[in-house]
Amino acid sequence: MIKIDAQNVDFYYGSFHALKNISMQIEANTSVAFIGPSGCGKSTFLRLFNRMNDLIPDTRLEGKIFIDGHNIYDKGVKVDTLRKDVGMVFQKPNPFPKTIFENVAYGLRVNGVKDKDYIEETVIKSLKQVVLWDEVKDKLKDSAFALSGGQQQRLCIARALAISPSILLMDEPTSALDPISTSKIEDLVHELKKDYTIVIVTHNMQQAARVSDKTGYFYLGELIEYGETRKIFTNPEKESTQNYITGRFG
Repeated sequence: MIKIDAQNVDFYYGSFHALKNISMQIEANTSVAFIGPSGCGKSTFLRLFNRMNDLIPDTRLEGKIFIDGHNIYDKGVKVDTLRKDVGMVFQKPNPFPKTIFENVAYGLRVNGVKDKDYIEETVIKSLKQVVLWDEVKDKLKDSAFALSGGQQQRLCIARALAISPSILLMDEPTSALDPISTSKIEDLVHELKKDYTIVIVTHNMQQAARVSDKTGYFYLGELIEYGETRKIFTNPEKESTQNYITGRFG
């Protein structure tokens, strides 16, 4: 089943043409990695899926992006509802200045959930999903800032999962983390794609090879190649992809 369908997408920051005629389909319950040099458009493209670029002045989208068959840029679309369905995890862990428990409960409370038992069950379930529960179950009233960087990032993923999205966007989620924390997040991606569709932007090509089913290679605002990760890394069709993957440039 096609979860995300981008059709002939062009995107502009003012007069700068940041994305050029990109089309891509992402299937449900798969993980897709975007790779490419800095400034090639991969994060810009990722942020179109939950309309985060709407927050930037003087930007313009041409083309269409469908999620579950609905054009998310249609006039009647409620962006708040869209962002509940499309969770986001950023490059640096960004816990709120609240307790560990309240960080995960935050989205539920903002969305009007008042049932204490449901909130507690959901917080526990989300912390277990990100394999953090055993590490924090006795510290739920402590500040989230008391956690290590890797724990904070898993907490942010738990916060995103608590409101039951169907898609999880990850923008370089491990670039600020040590190798052990990175490995835990990568293991998590494998587990989570059973229940979610995951799109991850990464500078780390080994990471893309480890965590994704498909990979898209971006260069200068264009999607150069998109396909099965194994093929992209062992037998790409485009010379530009081959050059980037073998480290000849980028």
